Amino acid sequence: MSVRVGDRLRDLLTLTKPGITGLIVAVGVGGYFLASPMPIVLRPLAALILCGAAASAGAAMLNHYFDRDVDRVMHRTRHRPLPGGRLAEGRSVLALGLLLSALGVGGAYLSLNPLTAAMILLGGVTYVVVYTIWLKRRSSWNIVVGGFAGSAPALAGSAAATGHLTPGALALALVLFLWTPPHFWSLALLLRNDYRAAGLPMLPDMEDPAYSGRVVVLSAALLVPATVLLWYYGPVTLWAGALLVGLGLLFVVLTAPLWRQVSAPRARRGFIYSGIYLLAFLSILVVSGLWLHPAVVLGG
Repeated sequence: MSVRVGDRLRDLLTLTKPGITGLIVAVGVGGYFLASPMPIVLRPLAALILCGAAASAGAAMLNHYFDRDVDRVMHRTRHRPLPGGRLAEGRSVLALGLLLSALGVGGAYLSLNPLTAAMILLGGVTYVVVYTIWLKRRSSWNIVVGGFAGSAPALAGSAAATGHLTPGALALALVLFLWTPPHFWSLALLLRNDYRAAGLPMLPDMEDPAYSGRVVVLSAALLVPATVLLWYYGPVTLWAGALLVGLGLLFVVLTAPLWRQVSAPRARRGFIYSGIYLLAFLSILVVSGLWLHPAVVLGG
């Protein structure tokens, strides 16, 4: 394989946002474990993982395509493959993104059920059309509404496991919805000059850092009651529920200094922990699910 081909493949992989795609798949798996009756059936779980990964990768590529002009302006994103000029064929990226999205949704429809396909499609449409194309450049509520895209995989997981949406999976979707604003708003506090240069409206108000800091703390605090709902509707083990609530309380503690004064180190601490929080949250859910579902079968 030549260096040029290897570089091109790496750039294409970058366009799929592997880290975010991995988190999306993990949310779907969490929803599956919350909803699945005993025993865990591996075939639909594997289909969910493959279809969810394809659809998420496709949506990420479409996001890169439609945001290439904004990415060119922002310091954080200007070296991405499209604005950096390493992949000039924008239409090829658009076509591949649409193809992967269609494969993910179509594969879920054929191998799982229509509701799973609908939830995957809803997440993709929310992320690409509602958030990226419509709200991101027009409304400071962009990330609040766009946050639903991260919740949809939990609903897809429930649909793949049972054919319907369970209370536990709905509670997980609520947690993901509430997690998105403090995660991205902490980042926005760090990069407010970038967002201002790109002309992107953001909540909280980047011109009022004090207010912005209080909004981040309040939004993080809402995760605690949402997690209690998840614990109640579960099924989640006692030890897992306590750990999940503890993660939320620690989120509030780490962001609380932003209530008094906004600074880059404090915003960075909230942003970094938000990623750790989500990884730990989903890992605990999966381990708890395995604890409650010790029997695993292949077919189904």
